[in-house]
Amino acid sequence: MNISKHFSLKEMTMSPTATRFGIDNSPSFEVVTRLMLLAEKVLEPLREHMGEPVKVSSGYRSPALNRKIGGSKTSQHCLGEAADLDSNGKNRKMFYFIKNNLEFDQLIWEFGDADEPDWVHVSYKKEKNRNQVLLAKKVNGKTVYEPYVG
Repeated sequence: MNISKHFSLKEMTMSPTATRFGIDNSPSFEVVTRLMLLAEKVLEPLREHMGEPVKVSSGYRSPALNRKIGGSKTSQHCLGEAADLDSNGKNRKMFYFIKNNLEFDQLIWEFGDADEPDWVHVSYKKEKNRNQVLLAKKVNGKTVYEPYVG
């Protein structure tokens, strides 16, 4: 099932961890609706700008999967509102296109260095998007988020 022109429900719910541990990562109808909105408002415009496929490394996560990977208890992944994107050396380009051209709730430069994030986290809500831009980094072994100023 496609949720948009270039994105399938399968790629938005695929998880090697869920497969390995037998965790059901099937989304509800409400979650699929949110994934479709994320694809329409963020992923498809990004795909069009990039002119090539955009790899979703993590989309929807069931609560059980999110617990297994140690995700935040308030993760928008569990609502179908977030995706992590990784396009081999083009993460910076994706990050800045989203930041400068699209509406979003959160956009996070995930780790990496000053030149390139390891991946990009983006979320979109139906209402009241914050357009919050953050930098994720490790401090004393813990992930911390601070405002992105690049």
